[in-house]
Amino acid sequence: MKIIVGLGNPGKKYEGTLHNAGFAAIDCLAETLGALQWTQRFKGLVAQGRYQGESFILLKPQTYMNVSGESVLACKQFFKADLEDVLVLSDDLDLAAGTLRYRAKGGHGGHNGLRNIIQLCGGNLFPRIKIGIGRPQGVKQVASYVLNKPPLEVQLLVEESIRQTTEYQLAFLKGLEIQIHQQAKLA
Repeated sequence: MKIIVGLGNPGKKYEGTLHNAGFAAIDCLAETLGALQWTQRFKGLVAQGRYQGESFILLKPQTYMNVSGESVLACKQFFKADLEDVLVLSDDLDLAAGTLRYRAKGGHGGHNGLRNIIQLCGGNLFPRIKIGIGRPQGVKQVASYVLNKPPLEVQLLVEESIRQTTEYQLAFLKGLEIQIHQQAKLA
């Protein structure tokens, strides 16, 4: 059983924000796979399916970003999934907008959603795809930047990289090694 988790914040207020890049990436995959029904389980929205004969779960925690681990842990435990079989997609301020980065394991890099998953799930041995959103320019606060609609040029770059995650999510479902060869479009 493979589980793919997209991180974000629930509710209309946060739709289209940079912090919801993980939700958007999961939605792209769900659209590609077609006809998945979302249900409320494990403190999140869950869709189940099969891809090339393998079962999978898509999970969008509805606990708010900082306590995403509660939803991930409940889902992982219910399906008796190994941590290595849980792929997490999240935004990353330290990557330029339009950049993707894959890690088979690692730290939280200051991301509170990843931090909570690491704390509650007992380690950092889960793969993750980080979706670069860039840092705000000037004196703009980080919270305001990630929780509001982005500038158009950033939005377009992030939307393109979100679409590209579908290829890597499908590779994960197939059990293939993920190798991202995509670079930022901004110099």
